[in-house]
Amino acid sequence: MTGLSVALALGATCVFSALAADPKPDAVIKNRNIEARIFLDDRIKADAALAADCLTEGKKWLDKNAAEAAASRKQDPQFFRDGGWDFERKYTIRSVVTDRYVSVLRNDYMDTHGAHPNSDVNTILWDRTANKRIAIRPFFTETADGGPTMKAMVKAVIASLKAEKKKRDTSETATDEWFKGVEPSLLKIGAVTLAPSTEAGKSSGLTFHYPPYAVGPYAEGEYVAFVPWETLKPYLTTEGARIFGGARPKGDADEPQ
Repeated sequence: MTGLSVALALGATCVFSALAADPKPDAVIKNRNIEARIFLDDRIKADAALAADCLTEGKKWLDKNAAEAAASRKQDPQFFRDGGWDFERKYTIRSVVTDRYVSVLRNDYMDTHGAHPNSDVNTILWDRTANKRIAIRPFFTETADGGPTMKAMVKAVIASLKAEKKKRDTSETATDEWFKGVEPSLLKIGAVTLAPSTEAGKSSGLTFHYPPYAVGPYAEGEYVAFVPWETLKPYLTTEGARIFGGARPKGDADEPQ
């Protein structure tokens, strides 16, 4: 085989490998108005109940956005001259605690031909024993709006956000105005996950995930605030005390959440 033949063969292999590596969407809608995709990571697919739950939600999201794209084209066809909208949602597992509580990140990408694409992040806490979504309430003695637990969480979240802004040299936006949306309420404090831990099967605390615009300008991107479990120790139930322990793994703060 000549050098050129070898190079061509290697090139073809690389192209094939790249194509083979592209994941196939688990659900998709593609028409002249929109191309929208749902991806589930492999660990979610391995859990039939969790996969079905995520896929059901994801398909509703596809249908909703497809209907909105069709209505938008009908009303403002000039905004579709360069093609349809582009949407993508990815479900990925962030942590599994005591082999029961699964934290899932739900990342959305939306391009509707505005000034720039947008992104969003939300979370799911899945109870494998009950096969359903739950809140973090079982881990705390009380979670009333404005109560001591939620106030302690908000204080710790804002401290973490300020530290992150200092690290990014964006301290000028570490203001009450930007943090006013972080309220002492489970529904308003931010999308939460159980952070992984250096101690197997445990969680090192809570991570709160904020999309662009939530706690800073679009250019600053997403933020993740970490609240160590020790800060919340006075408010833990027996189950909370059972699942928390250890420290946040080195590098977790630097990895995509």
